[in-house]
Amino acid sequence: MSTQSASADPLPDPRKKGVQAQIDRLYEEATQATEKYNGAKEAAGKLEKQVKSLQETAARKQDDLNGLRDRLGSIAGAQYRSGGIDPSMELLLSSDPDRYLEKASALDRLGDRQAIELEQFQTQQRDLQQQRRQASEKLADLGDTRTELREKKNEIQGKLAEAQRLLNTLSAKERARIAEKEERADRASERTELGNEASGSQRAASAFDAAKSRVGMPYVWGATGPGSFDCSGLTSWAFKQTNVSIPRTSQAQAQIGTRINSLSDLKPGDLIIMRTDLSHVGFYAGNGQILHSPKPGANVRYESIARSGMPFMWGVRV
Repeated sequence: MSTQSASADPLPDPRKKGVQAQIDRLYEEATQATEKYNGAKEAAGKLEKQVKSLQETAARKQDDLNGLRDRLGSIAGAQYRSGGIDPSMELLLSSDPDRYLEKASALDRLGDRQAIELEQFQTQQRDLQQQRRQASEKLADLGDTRTELREKKNEIQGKLAEAQRLLNTLSAKERARIAEKEERADRASERTELGNEASGSQRAASAFDAAKSRVGMPYVWGATGPGSFDCSGLTSWAFKQTNVSIPRTSQAQAQIGTRINSLSDLKPGDLIIMRTDLSHVGFYAGNGQILHSPKPGANVRYESIARSGMPFMWGVRV
């Protein structure tokens, strides 16, 4: 009996199954945090452009204001020099009354011009102050967004580091088993039958063709191609190849185009929005398959939607 027990296959270690579940959970949380990071990065890019535009506008207004200030100073100086003598006395002493009257008329017009330019000066001064306030507010928003970016980056890197630490606690045989599982998924992707159903739009068909050329490329968080992708990085890159701009994140992509609520109504090239927090996206590939960049440690591939482990929310036709 002891000999038979020694030669029998050991029972699976439930602790190791728990480690694998923890790794899978950390990878899922990392991909969810990645979409939040992507959103913050996109927002930071927009804010940087707005701040630059506001600062350039403020600089131009400051130049205009300086020019107006110089002109107002010249006008005031001319009036002071011309008005140093009482007008009636200057007329009495003038050897050329006709010339004096022409000069006085010019000074009246100069006064009108000064009033107009003074009003312009005050208006531009208010505009400049407003531009500077707006730039200051946008800079504050940008600072907050950059802080969020750092926090999300640290969160993602922390979860991936913890997943790697847990992976290192497994035996070489167990790690090889996990690697073999990913290789089987890649081989299954190569054998996927997609059928020949037409896409719902030419844009979707072209983007889907671009995405198909990326099969086998690795998942990398925050990546937008062409050699590595996260989930929304793949979809946004694919549409960009067809000169169609879509938002960067899965949550934002979920709100564009025409919503398709039923899996049975999807056509190849439609976007598929997954998870209740809308944190995953891919292309419907036909025949119940999704083409996506699924998670850290995996490559862009075809998979059965039913076996993806993520709930389908809705589709989007662009």
